[in-house]
Amino acid sequence: MPRRAGLLPLELAILRVAAVEPEVHGFGVARVLREVHGAGLTAHGTLYKALSRLAGRALLASRWEPAENAEEAGRPRRRLYRITDAGQAALSAAVAAAPEHTAVAGRRRVPRAALP
Repeated sequence: MPRRAGLLPLELAILRVAAVEPEVHGFGVARVLREVHGAGLTAHGTLYKALSRLAGRALLASRWEPAENAEEAGRPRRRLYRITDAGQAALSAAVAAAPEHTAVAGRRRVPRAALP
């Protein structure tokens, strides 16, 4: 199956979040998207598949957080993501191609200023 050239709206929204955070985990991305959109994702599986696609395309880099950090917090380890130079370039190209006054994020059109 040929690889798609553009970004899906959810992938674009994820890159926007990653561009303003040094490192972010999946639940943190979901929280930011919920705050921006006022509604949660249809399924977290959708988010994690998008994160995996972005990492597979080298637009995001990922690493597991140290085990001791998770143990101190009393929770499982999290995979942390950061935007790569290629991800920053893809985000810049997608933003440049979008109309000035809006950007698509998720399934809704929202004012560009409301997106991270």
